Amino acid sequence: MPALAVGDIVFIRVPFRPFLEVAAATQSWANHVGIVVEIVAGEARVAESTFPFARVTPFARFVARSQHRAFVVARLVTAPDPAQAARIRTAARRRLGTFYDTGFDLDSPRQFCSRFVHEVLDEAMDVRVGSVMTFAELHASHPDADLRFWRAWFFGRIPWRRRTVTPQSLLDSTGIDLIFDNRTPNCESR
Repeated sequence: MPALAVGDIVFIRVPFRPFLEVAAATQSWANHVGIVVEIVAGEARVAESTFPFARVTPFARFVARSQHRAFVVARLVTAPDPAQAARIRTAARRRLGTFYDTGFDLDSPRQFCSRFVHEVLDEAMDVRVGSVMTFAELHASHPDADLRFWRAWFFGRIPWRRRTVTPQSLLDSTGIDLIFDNRTPNCESR
């Protein structure tokens, strides 16, 4: 695996609900994402929005939560310079301790993983990784997705106009290159 750097995006697959339902709804392998914010004694630290709140996690512990310890690392096409790397750390730190948003609402004061990475890079580098879309647009792009879990999750009323950003939309971004992928050959490529 190449050496990690501040700004690298790490994708994993958490083998629990609702994470698996996020992956199913977006037809994605990835259902959780974080961003490298520092390297300490040779180990990357990953900032992430997770339950119950946003925090920094050692890289090894972050990827250990992934199914089969599989993970993907993406790097921005234009790597951050030292000033941008410092701004990434600052933008991530500002969000640490923010409670997790189980409603995946981009306009909520809470955070969720893909929003965290999306907003940190936007704030620090003016780079937009990931696509903002409504739940209706997300469903239209994957009309065969089973909605039973989400109907129960939202107590019978899926908020179709709610804006969100998904781990898969980050992974599909043209502004990143995959630099490492240890998933099994049976996993989809992106």
